[in-house]
Amino acid sequence: MLRMQREDSKSSHKIIKGVLIVIISTLFVMYALFPFAWMLATSLKTNPEAMSIPITWIPERPTFQSYTQIWKGYHFTTYFMNSMLVASSTALLATFIGALAGYGFSRSKFRGRTFLIGAFLATQMISGTVIIGPYFKILAKLNLYNTRFGLMIALTTISLPFCAWMTKGYFDTIPPEIDQAAMVDGCSRFQAFLLVVSPLAVPGMVATILFSFLLAWQDLLWALTLTATESTRTVTVGLAFFVGQFQVNWPMLMAATLVASLPSVLLYVFLQRALVRGLTAGAVKQ
Repeated sequence: MLRMQREDSKSSHKIIKGVLIVIISTLFVMYALFPFAWMLATSLKTNPEAMSIPITWIPERPTFQSYTQIWKGYHFTTYFMNSMLVASSTALLATFIGALAGYGFSRSKFRGRTFLIGAFLATQMISGTVIIGPYFKILAKLNLYNTRFGLMIALTTISLPFCAWMTKGYFDTIPPEIDQAAMVDGCSRFQAFLLVVSPLAVPGMVATILFSFLLAWQDLLWALTLTATESTRTVTVGLAFFVGQFQVNWPMLMAATLVASLPSVLLYVFLQRALVRGLTAGAVKQ
């Protein structure tokens, strides 16, 4: 009898614990999704309704006018394509160069290796506002100021330390015997890295690609400082210019913000499994 009571007590505790977990998880999800829901609702309103008091939680007459307007007369297409080009190029270039550095750190043993790895990672602690001035002067001297290529180079250098560190941790989990077997079969060191080791490190590569893409896509400070014309501005800078001096068209701003967030959201949704594998596998050396 006492044993049955204990089992009933344990089962009731499990049920209560499960219910609490569901409630807390639901609250966190609602808290995280509420801003997006509010942005979506505002983007479907007219400007007078968005400014009305009391506020309306659900649009009275939903309209997609704001979505059509941002593509027509506000250079939003140019901003969006610039961001896609800069972010994609930054992600691929930073991942490739970072993977080369990570592979070298993982496979080569040389004096000062530990210090160099630590110094590489320590650069991440330097604020971007401190080094943006020298970057501005360098790009101006090289005639790369106000160019998409110059912005891509700047963002690539910011992403490199993390990319090298992440890929180094993942390469550590791949046995060096695989490289040696490839080189015995006639591959050079670079061919072994490119054709044999890199395919095994795809989850780690995905993690660095996502990080670099999101860093470049959401950047405002560097894009605002290193670009000056409509033809080179990115989507984050474009969103900043949606805020006028005397008035803000909230439906258009919310519509542009939602559209601008879609690439990063979709990229994460489709690559989240590889991202989790890359982060967890690269965190532990086998």
